[in-house]
Amino acid sequence: MRWGIGRKSSNVEDRRGSSVSPGGLAGGGLGLLVLALVASLFGVNPSFILDQVQQLERPPVTSGPANRPTAENQLAEFVSLVLADTEDTWQDLFKREGLTYKEPKLVLFTGQIDSACGLGQAAMGPFYCPGDQKVYIDLSFYDDLKQRYQAPGDFAQAYVIAHEVGHHVQTLLGISSKVTALKGRANKVEANQLSVRQELQADCFAGIWAHHADKARQVLEEGDVEEALQAASSIGDDRLQQQSQGRISPESFTHGTSEQRVRWFKLGLQEGNLEACNTFAARQL
Repeated sequence: MRWGIGRKSSNVEDRRGSSVSPGGLAGGGLGLLVLALVASLFGVNPSFILDQVQQLERPPVTSGPANRPTAENQLAEFVSLVLADTEDTWQDLFKREGLTYKEPKLVLFTGQIDSACGLGQAAMGPFYCPGDQKVYIDLSFYDDLKQRYQAPGDFAQAYVIAHEVGHHVQTLLGISSKVTALKGRANKVEANQLSVRQELQADCFAGIWAHHADKARQVLEEGDVEEALQAASSIGDDRLQQQSQGRISPESFTHGTSEQRVRWFKLGLQEGNLEACNTFAARQL
């Protein structure tokens, strides 16, 4: 992928190395006062208790981006460039439809992080939270993509970002809220089927981005599309279930099979328009 050219996004929040705050002492100053009174009753110097509390509440010393490994910072730079490219693509596509594209934030984190959707952990992989309209990613996921899922390459990495941005597009278009409402009236199996259609549409939207990004800026190189298809194939529900539990349970799918994920990404890449990505109207996924 030709990513050495182009601008970087200003919508990246780099929180690598930060720790999730455990929260302050319940009751704030009142809680401290009670502790001090209890300490004095038991003959303990109140200042000792206050010192211990202050130690607990003091923000941890963290390693900022400047202290991260060079390769990791290069990857962070790449993510910023990809995000900027999705911004340019979707700004243009929304404008054509008479709509306004609100750019999402992308948060880099390490280990775990608080989001409007709850606690996010690296083990979950990259995720999008509609509550704060942010994409979250621990860059260590790309090691898993390369080693565990056998999907190396910079375009495979770009596909991951484009997929999560696809969920943001769904939020802006009102698709996500409709799916959430439908899930509230559905049983578990039906809710899972809705999730599959939503995820496959995000794959298709990632393909739309690749279509227009290459048409406008010639970002694709030989082998790039194959990298994205390998990534899509590697994280299909059927393959992941087979690897983890030795069997496949279609009723519990939430993202779609490897074949389905590849098919919808390719459709978006070929057609380049939103109408082609209506997975909710498709009889066959």
